[in-house]
Amino acid sequence: MYYNLDILKQVGLEVDDGVYPLLETYCNFLLEENAKYNLTAITDVEGVWNKHFADSMLGSVAIPQNASVCDIGTGAGFPAIPLKLVRNDIDVTLVDSLSKRVEFCKTLCQKLSVKASFFHERAEDFAKEHSEQFDIATARAVAPLNILLEYTAQTVKSDGAVVAYKTDLSELQASSHACALLGLNFEKHFDFTLSDGSRRSILVFRKIAHTPKIYPRGQNKPRKFPL
Repeated sequence: MYYNLDILKQVGLEVDDGVYPLLETYCNFLLEENAKYNLTAITDVEGVWNKHFADSMLGSVAIPQNASVCDIGTGAGFPAIPLKLVRNDIDVTLVDSLSKRVEFCKTLCQKLSVKASFFHERAEDFAKEHSEQFDIATARAVAPLNILLEYTAQTVKSDGAVVAYKTDLSELQASSHACALLGLNFEKHFDFTLSDGSRRSILVFRKIAHTPKIYPRGQNKPRKFPL
């Protein structure tokens, strides 16, 4: 069953008819595998389409044409894989610290004929190895804002951006210190209301200076001692 994705028109996205069966395959595979791997707390089909697919795709508003996108803490492929399905111009790299999630995403992309790169690594290690290699870094349902900015900032090129998926702007003020240390500047946000009434905010942080090489810190320090 397909669900209404009209909200995407707000960001100038027209979903091709061929994308809908791919999303149906994605949804079915996610819910099948979720019974084994606990990939998502959302277990109804409508919820997956609304709170995962539509939500992920809304981030397109902050991603320029032909961008290289690194998705940190990708989990079950959100937002990178739904974004790739509606934005074939972008290149996506999926990073997660749990091998079961990475293997799920690899198998899923094979089923969908989606081209992507995959890394089974902690965000801290990946960022150090891929410093300033991406135009955009995305993060969704990963950590509080100041923590996820530390995980992502190092991966982004100068004048690139971190695109953070949040429900609202409540964490923004507490992230200002992290921004100053990481070479980021909060640029803008886009607010949406999903069809079930859920609020979503896409926050864009521009890379205005090189992120010091000490970030992100290892030994789980971003979570233990947030910036």
